[in-house]
Amino acid sequence: MSAARLVAYDVLRDVDEREAYANLALPSRIRDAELDGRDAGLATELVAGALRWRGRYDRIIELAAGRDIADIDARTRNVLRLGVHQLLGMRTAAHAAVNESVELQRRVGNQNAAGFVNGVLRAVGRRTPEEWDAEITDRARTEDDALAVRTSHPAWVLRALRDALRKEGREAELEELLAADNDAPRVSLAVLPGSGVGPAELADDRAEVDADHSDPSGPSGPALTATGPSPLGLELSGGDPGRAIAELDAPEGRVRVQDQGSQLAALALTRSRPVQAGERWLDLCAGPGGKTAILGAEALAGGATVRANEVSEHRAELVRRSVSGVADAVDVVSHDGRDDAAYGGETFDRILVDAPCTGLGALRRRPEARWRKQPSDLPELTALQAELLDAAVAHLAPGGTLAYVTCSPHLAETRIAVERLLQRTPGLTELDAREALRDVARGDIDIAGDALSAQLWPHRHGTDAMFVALFRRA
Repeated sequence: MSAARLVAYDVLRDVDEREAYANLALPSRIRDAELDGRDAGLATELVAGALRWRGRYDRIIELAAGRDIADIDARTRNVLRLGVHQLLGMRTAAHAAVNESVELQRRVGNQNAAGFVNGVLRAVGRRTPEEWDAEITDRARTEDDALAVRTSHPAWVLRALRDALRKEGREAELEELLAADNDAPRVSLAVLPGSGVGPAELADDRAEVDADHSDPSGPSGPALTATGPSPLGLELSGGDPGRAIAELDAPEGRVRVQDQGSQLAALALTRSRPVQAGERWLDLCAGPGGKTAILGAEALAGGATVRANEVSEHRAELVRRSVSGVADAVDVVSHDGRDDAAYGGETFDRILVDAPCTGLGALRRRPEARWRKQPSDLPELTALQAELLDAAVAHLAPGGTLAYVTCSPHLAETRIAVERLLQRTPGLTELDAREALRDVARGDIDIAGDALSAQLWPHRHGTDAMFVALFRRA
């Protein structure tokens, strides 16, 4: 049995039993197992594929096994998910996928179930992915149920995504969006403003170094390009992001991994109007610190200061690490954002409320999120979002600007939240976030709908589905 498959199984177990995030658990497991590059790549593909396609694979397992997925032992479920991904989502030879899965079952689960794993996977391997999708469709109660299972999205998430697209007049893009959620995203980097070097220059320098050291007869390294909608953004085609950053000729702490939608959300606030020296800014829900770092760099250049608040002490420490390159402009504190202590007795000229949310906009990067959230989570989340917004508005200086950001396109967390905030807050005016994003974006950016708020999409912009609304206090 390969070490890579055992690592993949351990990560799936961490996700299930410890509610770990795969993108954090996987590197740790790879290091502990001392996997080489090839095995690390295999483990990564197994984890990502099994998590992204879990809904579809579970239905295929049910059809092949003739029993409900909930009636299969949790350990065996994960072994089967990994096996099905090798059979239907990878180029692994069928005999290798089955034999390795049987050995994995003997290692981590009930040995008596090894024969069950063998039988189920052999049944799965007798049909093509297209044939399984046809059977899923035939047995589904509704077209929505069939589409949800085939694209491995919970049905309530599919409906939420459709509602958000319909609001923009783009409902026809639903299947394209669902497919984008299941594509592995390219790694995006942010070059902080004021670094003395820009994204295009760093990409050109990297290309020159690669050309000087490349072997004409061998494969080239991962490409680094200044592409995407953020003017701070770089895209890395593959490889280790940490190594790629270390090899760049940029000041330490000034280049970081960050989705370009997140970059744009921060810039929409910092560049919505000229910065005046002495301005006080607040990042209310700062962890893990990506947007805070951009705010810090922009504040440093304009003579402003940033207070970064994060309710979790552990995540506050992540913020401190994130802003190491701009630490002179940022003060990190840890309080509940609804309490006065978070504001230190001050009002602020600009406030970013990057509120806790369902995370449905980041399913490409955190595929396990789609299986963790339920519609029943929304009332508590939307109540928290409203309380954070109300507290932030109370500490917004006259003439100040507030940005409300969520990594979710769910209408309850986006446009409905905006409408309710405006209804209960006289003197607060919504600004045109679409225009703000168009002003800062690299090239044209297609933002649909007639609302003043802006919704980004993975299938349209290559970013997480980030929502941005801007407000000004009279």
